[in-house]
Amino acid sequence: MTVNRREFMKRSVGAAAAAVLPYGSVRGANEKIVIGVMGLGGRGTYLAEKFADRPDTEIAYLCDPNTRRFARAREVVEEVQTRKPQLVQDFRKMLDDDSVDVVINATPDHWHGLGTIMACQSGKDVYVEKPMSHNIWEGRKMVEAARKYKRVVQVGMQTRSAPYAQKAKDYIDSGKLGKVYLVRVFNMMKHPKRTPMPGEPVPSGFDYDLWCGPAAKLPYDPSRQWLSLWEYSCGPIPGDAVHQLDLARFLLNDLPAPRTVSQMGAIYDLQDGRDTPDTQMALFEYDQLTLSMESTLCAPYMKKIPSSTRDADKLPDWPFCSTRIEVMGTEGFMYVGRHGGGWQAFDANGELVETQYGRQGDKAHQDNFIQCIKTRQRPNADVEAGHESVLLCHMANVSYRVGNQRLVFDAENESFTDNDNANKLLKRDYRSPWVVPENV
Repeated sequence: MTVNRREFMKRSVGAAAAAVLPYGSVRGANEKIVIGVMGLGGRGTYLAEKFADRPDTEIAYLCDPNTRRFARAREVVEEVQTRKPQLVQDFRKMLDDDSVDVVINATPDHWHGLGTIMACQSGKDVYVEKPMSHNIWEGRKMVEAARKYKRVVQVGMQTRSAPYAQKAKDYIDSGKLGKVYLVRVFNMMKHPKRTPMPGEPVPSGFDYDLWCGPAAKLPYDPSRQWLSLWEYSCGPIPGDAVHQLDLARFLLNDLPAPRTVSQMGAIYDLQDGRDTPDTQMALFEYDQLTLSMESTLCAPYMKKIPSSTRDADKLPDWPFCSTRIEVMGTEGFMYVGRHGGGWQAFDANGELVETQYGRQGDKAHQDNFIQCIKTRQRPNADVEAGHESVLLCHMANVSYRVGNQRLVFDAENESFTDNDNANKLLKRDYRSPWVVPENV
């Protein structure tokens, strides 16, 4: 598939002019919302099934450059809805269809930005998976596109919609923990090494050029973990830790950007061709708060919260919970788990004073998105929140990539103070014609 830049921009802007709805437009209560899904990996297929199973939505398109992914996604959709979805490799076909209201963007990281911007330009609301953007500049352009075209953009940081998270926030807001000066975010687990298999031919039915899109077209390698390469990802640690970072920001009334970042870590164990670190510790300084992110991919004893705990009156094994948050106040302490992990609060003597079990926020998050499409209100994980949360990941990554330097951040201009090397990493090199424009 080839397209020149002029044709690409003409199609995008033309579709936007024809399809944009003002925020004041409210849909009828019984009107079905028509959805196209972009990216049919595990998360995209899951979201396709969940939205297909709703009485107020239907899946019209399933899109992926790799046609080998069609079968499973089509199967789960057709099991729960009568309308058969169209199967297309090129997602622009659904952008050109005026009957499509929503794009679910569950692609790899490198397609989140441009895919979301193009959907906004085409008059579609968007549910985009985390981490929202590939780099800081791109994230701001996503915010600008959502606002310019008056689109509802929900980021897949679903714990924001979970009632137990709101209760934890209310507890902190009540002052029972005292003043909070330190918050620790953990993201620890064990990842396997890969065995490179370069030189393999691209399988039939896979548009590899389209899959690469805005990123460099590296030689095809079926063993490649795209999460482990800067070209395609923020890295496997930030790609998961952004859930906890976002939850920490939510608990503390949506913390703004920090003043500084200091990153430590490297590739210690997983020497397998990756260029993203397997160990990261980042410190973010605010005016009266320090936020830490402590992460490694080399800890088999650290476990994610099992589903049997997330959806039951159970709590994680906190010391070995790989995705916990610790909120440290002058009068008390709180453990918080993401994705239904619940929370516990302790007083100044270390005595347990309150326990709240959790439930996963997926359905509530999806409900909130659909409701906001109808009312034109901003969703729980609005694009601005998505940008501010993944900003922390990008800041830590930039610090790592310039030699683990301490960087001072200019929040107003979203750049680093007096560090040209760091500022070169605010934006990626885009591969024509898949370029995020300066003016979205």
